[in-house]
Amino acid sequence: MGVKAPHRYRPDIDGLRAVAVLAVVLFHAEIGLFGGGFVGVDIFFVISGFLITGIIWEEMGEGTFTVLGFYERRIRRIFPALFAVLFAVLLAGAWVLLPTEFNDLGESVAATTVFLSNLYFAFELSYFSGQAELQPLLHTWSLAVEEQFYIVYPLALVLLARRAGRWIETVLVLAFLMSLAASIWAVPRYPPLAFYLAPTRGWELLIGALLALGVVPPLRGPSIRTSPPCSEWPSWLGVFCSFPS
Repeated sequence: MGVKAPHRYRPDIDGLRAVAVLAVVLFHAEIGLFGGGFVGVDIFFVISGFLITGIIWEEMGEGTFTVLGFYERRIRRIFPALFAVLFAVLLAGAWVLLPTEFNDLGESVAATTVFLSNLYFAFELSYFSGQAELQPLLHTWSLAVEEQFYIVYPLALVLLARRAGRWIETVLVLAFLMSLAASIWAVPRYPPLAFYLAPTRGWELLIGALLALGVVPPLRGPSIRTSPPCSEWPSWLGVFCSFPS
């Protein structure tokens, strides 16, 4: 399997993250040209699946991977910024919110602390409703999806590597197809649940995983002088998808 070296700094991925964030920000700013900018979240999920899978697989190959070590790194990476944001939001809310609104904020803070804010918002409001703009922690739903995925995924990957051997790619492809099918089924029937929940979002993270493992071959242009090379056409297509239809 062709796993790329994940510990090497990837300026292209950092650039893609910046594009994804900008698309989401412009969408929430209600700039009409970026009516589809919420796809930036989907891009983030794919990037996360790609990077995490590459790191885990490389460390497993070196014999240095431990599940506890993985969780320790996630805690050190996520918790300082997360709790700083929660403290700042609570402090501001105490000054500007009515008591009932502050109580709602406290519930969302509690849900965010245990990475269940996606469930909280799934049963409270739609991401695209007007009320969503008044929820200062709404953006944490995607973090909750990632962390729920990462509770299960590293353990599953280790077990698959030990038990499934050469079938690991097939198992991940099947998991991807099951999650995608669940998402397609749920979108017209239960839109909020399809949007917020990890089982219907897991296929996006698994796309990144399959890319990291080389299951999906990379697109390569015939020549660096080709303008633009064929490998760039999907990128431009993704950019145009952020525009309204």
